[in-house]
Amino acid sequence: MTAQYSASTSGPLAGVKILDLTSVVMGPFATQILAQLGADVIKVESPEGDNMRHVGPMNHAGMGPIFLHANAGKRSIVLDLKHPEGREAALKMAEGCDVFISNVRPQALTRLGMDYEAVRQRNPRIIHVSCCGFDQDGPDAARPAYDDLIQGATGVPWLMGQYGSPEPAYIPTTLADRVTGLHTVYAVTAALYTRSQSGVGQAVVVPMFEAMAQFILGDHMAGLTFEPPIGKPGYARLLTPHRKPYLTSDGMLCVLIYNDKHWKSFFEAIGETEGLARDPRFSTHSARAANIDQVYAEVARLMRTRTTAQWRGLLDAADVPNMPMNSPEDLLVNPQLRATGFVRDMVHPTEGPMHTLAHPTKWSATPPARSFSPAPRLGEHTRQLLEEAGYTPERINTLLEQGACRIDT
Repeated sequence: MTAQYSASTSGPLAGVKILDLTSVVMGPFATQILAQLGADVIKVESPEGDNMRHVGPMNHAGMGPIFLHANAGKRSIVLDLKHPEGREAALKMAEGCDVFISNVRPQALTRLGMDYEAVRQRNPRIIHVSCCGFDQDGPDAARPAYDDLIQGATGVPWLMGQYGSPEPAYIPTTLADRVTGLHTVYAVTAALYTRSQSGVGQAVVVPMFEAMAQFILGDHMAGLTFEPPIGKPGYARLLTPHRKPYLTSDGMLCVLIYNDKHWKSFFEAIGETEGLARDPRFSTHSARAANIDQVYAEVARLMRTRTTAQWRGLLDAADVPNMPMNSPEDLLVNPQLRATGFVRDMVHPTEGPMHTLAHPTKWSATPPARSFSPAPRLGEHTRQLLEEAGYTPERINTLLEQGACRIDT
């Protein structure tokens, strides 16, 4: 049974309609945030569906957990964009949308007839956002890009080697996808603001490689900032192998003794006002940065002298930043995340009870929705969306017979 849907009337993007041709993580993560902010997001899927539908574990085929989290609040329509009538249906829907967003490679999008010029002819006010691997003015414009490849190309595995990993490694989260997704969100909202002033749309390109290069080089360009270089790349505090959760006498604890006030309070709390407190390696921020390996190693030695509970009580009383080392299971029952409503429980109409994640920001006048429609089944809203675009029931049936679209059964 198809879930009932009504356009959001709350949130800062209420009234904005987005035609979403993205898949996997980068684009869906961005458009899920936009949906939480109130936009009506129409997810256009191929007959096979978004690849992330098929990554388990799952209760039912096509409803994997990453898909469920990245596509809540959206409506799904299945169109075969290689079919002339499927392409025409997408263009017709774009006529009534504010934003067209895709992470199809620009060259392939042009072959499909869905590039900016083609969409702009149908809707001059459209904001056409292309999430792609590389800036299109460079020699790598047509190369395929995935999170692993972009992590590698921007130096993440190299940094892991510098940090002490026995061999270069990727960070075990889709970092490049999600960093680029956040760039996409502000690109969309800024373009909407510009259009509100000018009345015209534009094309926006959001490249993964450049987005991640900015992210990595901002921390690690270091001495290479200057010409000629005055030092090696890398922010030493982030690369020391001693920067990790500390082993206590009975567990683990995350501690960051950072500024001068923290260090003074820490030394007073442990009774080291005459010892380490007078060590020149600990005396200033610059001195600690220059000796970060020894500084962190000394803290690691001290942390093994008390239990986790003892350290938490002592550090909290001294106002020295610390947090427990949580697992994903811990986060789902975390008192902070539960009290703020960030982690919520719902019953999906087909997948049953599940945990969902709210938008993390709070707004005084136009708050993002705290609850929204569940992630859709493949093609769940195909008929509804085609009817909204002006197709008659008879015409929709013809499209179904031609294979240009599909409806969830």
